[in-house]
Amino acid sequence: MPTPTPDRLSWSPEHLRLALEAACVALWSWNVDTDKFAMDELAFELWGLPWANEVTFEQLSAHIHPADRDRVRAAFSATRSVAGTYEIDFRIMVRDEVRWISARGRGADEGIADWVMFGIFLNVTGRKQAEEGSELLAGEMSHRVKNLLAIASSLTQISSRSATSVDEMAREITHRLTALGRAHDLVRPLPGEQGKAALLGDLLAVLLAPYDDDAAFSGRIRVAVPRMGVGDRAATTLAMVVHELATNSVKHGALSSASGSLNISSHSDDVDLVVIWAETGGPEVKADPEMRGFGSKLIARSVASQFQGALDYDWQPTGLVATLRMRKDRMAA
Repeated sequence: MPTPTPDRLSWSPEHLRLALEAACVALWSWNVDTDKFAMDELAFELWGLPWANEVTFEQLSAHIHPADRDRVRAAFSATRSVAGTYEIDFRIMVRDEVRWISARGRGADEGIADWVMFGIFLNVTGRKQAEEGSELLAGEMSHRVKNLLAIASSLTQISSRSATSVDEMAREITHRLTALGRAHDLVRPLPGEQGKAALLGDLLAVLLAPYDDDAAFSGRIRVAVPRMGVGDRAATTLAMVVHELATNSVKHGALSSASGSLNISSHSDDVDLVVIWAETGGPEVKADPEMRGFGSKLIARSVASQFQGALDYDWQPTGLVATLRMRKDRMAA
């Protein structure tokens, strides 16, 4: 006998509960008259709150990230008059942890019963972190492409100062661009190219070779650093810092001038290595520039994360003096 096929599936409350738990869907209801929320156990766990029969909107708002609080309050109020489904993403604070929550439901009192609206909470922290990572990478690549174009133009001007013929200038530009390519590989190593970081002095030599007149630190660029090994991740972060400083210098600072020079020195204690980037002989610094661009923010974040250190800028009339402080035990990572 053929097996009977039901016209439709029959979902028991237990089946629905299992499905919601599997999807990590937290349930809430909002009494628009009393402005109180009732939530299931998963919702209380998501918000990091102890179980209660109900919570007020104000009690929940106290846990919303301050930057999102007013926006969420306005969005929930707007759902009373806007028809159709809605989705609101916002951050909450669970002790020292930041979580992203997506609240979803229907607006314009659609589906309301006894002045109670219904909806769900989803934990979308992983998705938001992935989106932020993608945006950061896109911004970094856009910033780097713009810098490379500016550097190529500046390196052409540098090469034109000493070249005596078109052929000599072409060779110099090719040499500098090749050196720039090697330095760029240190900033973003290709798959399979990791593990080739060298000593600190050798790393700086590769990174600064495109900007030196003879590519051998003959006087324009002077480097005095301790003999210290640098790990893969540390080399990438350090390369980003040096690349950013050199880019700014070749566009606006000492390396943009034929008489400019760069001196890199260092000192250390039991915990930290301090590298000092000192420029002289470039255009006069008349005011401290605002270091608020994407590159500056990326470098500050990278130095704090990788080296548990900081990069400070001192804009003296004779040129920039930048101080990079790094924990020595983080250099090998």
